[in-house]
Amino acid sequence: MSTDISTKFIVEEAKESRIHEVDFDTLLFGKEFTDHMFECDFIDGKWQTPTIRPYQPILVDPSLKVFHYGQAVFEGMKAYKDDAGQVWMFRPDQNQIRINKSAKRLAMPEFPKDWFFEALNRLLVLDDAWIRKGKGNVVYIRPFIIATEPAIMAAPSTQYKFMIILSPVKSYFRGDVSVVFAEHYSRSADGGVGAAKAAGNYAGQFYPTNLAKEMGYQQVIWTDSNEHKYLEEAGTMNAFFRINDVLITAPTSDRILDGVTRKTVIDVARREGIPVEVRKITVAEVVAAAKEGSLKEIFGAGTAVVISPVKSFSYQGVDYPINKPEKSYADLFKELITDIQYNIVEDPFGWRYKVSADNY
Repeated sequence: MSTDISTKFIVEEAKESRIHEVDFDTLLFGKEFTDHMFECDFIDGKWQTPTIRPYQPILVDPSLKVFHYGQAVFEGMKAYKDDAGQVWMFRPDQNQIRINKSAKRLAMPEFPKDWFFEALNRLLVLDDAWIRKGKGNVVYIRPFIIATEPAIMAAPSTQYKFMIILSPVKSYFRGDVSVVFAEHYSRSADGGVGAAKAAGNYAGQFYPTNLAKEMGYQQVIWTDSNEHKYLEEAGTMNAFFRINDVLITAPTSDRILDGVTRKTVIDVARREGIPVEVRKITVAEVVAAAKEGSLKEIFGAGTAVVISPVKSFSYQGVDYPINKPEKSYADLFKELITDIQYNIVEDPFGWRYKVSADNY
């Protein structure tokens, strides 16, 4: 890292850790936070005074533009500790690139790459004790940018805050889920912000997802907004479909998020000799495959859960069960990816990033 950048960091360490207050055996996802946080403000056209301080509330004006016009983007990342006590991140370069793409789409300033990585390294070194050894233990990393200009005029903010907070979690396990194919509501539209990790994208999904839950399903697989003909994303994850032995996923676009786990699954599949097709896939094709028995698997792929298998789907009031093979792609990908993340196996792709004080 640049010496010029390092000298600008302010680090205020917590006087006492709160770690003894946390029961690591009963963690709820995203409910507990570590001792420190990072924040940096964009004022007068530049990012200023990157600071790490004890985790605490922030005092804000009720007129902040983030509350009124929704300029907010974020990322989801994780840190893992191997059996030797070394901490790793997984493909953080992709998150750094994507948060800046998201920021640009919402007319927000991009955050410097060097500061992004120095902040991550400093935070994770400071809060190392919060990262527990063992597969299934992880610290979830949440970088985000919000508009902080106190004004209610409908225009891009002139001030912003970039922050990183850390949350110790258990691996996000849940059973195989039942889903409904969207026939009316859409996650995003052509020309919209579906490819950005914008906070509003998630808010817009809550209502139709709640409707699905009322009908007995856990999640929605979104279809295109024009015809509701093409299958796109699974809840907040990218969607994969296995027809016979071919793995199919939708191409990225301005409607579909360029998921880090999505790219990882595609690369791992190809290395394992599994045929992959990145193309549009229709509801009709999947329904036909389910009827004839060639639909072997559907699963979502995302940072929080890694892989989420689907046990059945509903379309136009008809339920279609999926008989997942004993040797499923979903199980294979989850094991291979998490083994790389926890430094259990070699990383042939160069995806692991070693967290160290040497990086700042």
